[in-house]
Order: sequence, then structure tokens, then C-alpha cells
Amino acid sequence: MAERAAIVTGASSGIGLAIAQMLGERGYGLTVAARRPEKLDGAAGQLREQGYELEVVAGSTADEEVVRQVVSTHAERFGRCDVLVNNAGVGIGQPVAEIGTKQLDMQLGVNLRAYVLFYREAAGLLREAAQEHGKAVVVNTASIAGKSGQGWLSVYSATKAGVIGFTQAMNKELGDEGIRSCALCPGFVDTPMTDFVKGQVSAEEMITPTDIALGVQVLLDVSPACVIPEIVFQRPSEGL
Repeated sequence: MAERAAIVTGASSGIGLAIAQMLGERGYGLTVAARRPEKLDGAAGQLREQGYELEVVAGSTADEEVVRQVVSTHAERFGRCDVLVNNAGVGIGQPVAEIGTKQLDMQLGVNLRAYVLFYREAAGLLREAAQEHGKAVVVNTASIAGKSGQGWLSVYSATKAGVIGFTQAMNKELGDEGIRSCALCPGFVDTPMTDFVKGQVSAEEMITPTDIALGVQVLLDVSPACVIPEIVFQRPSEGL
């Protein structure tokens, strides 16, 4: 049984998979979750080939029962949660006069509501981990769009701004108990989610998922006395 364990959502590719790989390399038992079973199975196969202890839960985190299933499956297998990575996300570009209710609800559900639910469901495990070794870490994937709202991505921007605000609130509410929360705010990262812009910005010019994983690694390594509430990742040409 792994001495430490982590939950990573949106782990089938990109940022989530890179963070899961980093955590696995450091000996964490992993529960990985993502919406599409076929993609998640492929990522899980990669992680298992590297010898990592693994649980897999497929389903949309917009569904409250899926959130509960992820946490309960993790607790049953590992009995602890030292790191929670709220990374699952969806971005849908629409002009404000054409925003579809289905697309609105999906982004609110996956990008913000699910993060709140994961805190609620995992709070007990996180408290136990913090009491044991001084801190537990929660990583919330926001976006540079949450720092400066973007046209045609207005709902996405609003959800990511909400993630930043919720992260700040969690540090104030849970910080004294040793639970450290950080909002990751990247610009364009070379993942399938940014395929829409690769005609204007090449993949080679984008931040890499490994860059983000290295940021998370810093969160693990700093002392319990240090809180890093937010990390902004941007390309040289980007600004807030």
C-alpha cells in the first residue's frame, strides 16, 4: 500500500495525465478519473505500465454521484488522500447572444460545481492527511482566462474566475488545518483543449503539460509553513 495517495480528475490526457505521472513517480497511489472511458483506459494503461498503484473511475464530474464514487473508490483502495487535483474542465466558445443552456450548465458543472463537491466529499481524508504530516494539498486548475475574461469564452472565463475565488476562500477556511489550496492559472497549454487555436499559436510555442506538473511538484516540496495560493503560467508574449 502506497504511503501517500492522490486523486486526479481530467487525467486521461494533457495536464491531468502529466500531474498523475509526476505523482506516480513520487510513489503516490493514484485514483484517476475522466469523462470518456476509452481515453481514460489508454492513460491508465500507460500509468500501470510504469508500475503505479492505480484505481480508475470513468464518468462526468458534473454528476454528483460520480464525484462521490471517485472519492469512495479512492478511500476504499488507499484509505487516505494527501493530494486532490481538481483538473477536469471543459471550454466552449460561444458569443453571449448564442450561449446554449446545455453548454452553460456543462461548464458550470464541470469547471466549478464539481470542484466544490470534491472538497466536500474529500474533506475528511484531507484533514487526516494534514494532521499526520503537516499538510494536505489541493490543486485547482483555473486559467489565465480566469484572471482576465476573454470574449467568446465568457462562461469559461467566469467559471475559472470562480475557481480562483473559491481557492482563496478555501485557504482562509481550511488553511489553519493544514490544507493548502492552489489555483493553477495557465495560458495556452499544448493539450487537445487548445487545438482550436493551433492555427494561430503553434504547439511548440505553448506551455507544456510537464511545465504545469513541475509547478505542482513545487507545491508538494515546500514546507507546511508556506502557502502558494496561485501560480500563473504564461508564454513570453502573453500578459494578463
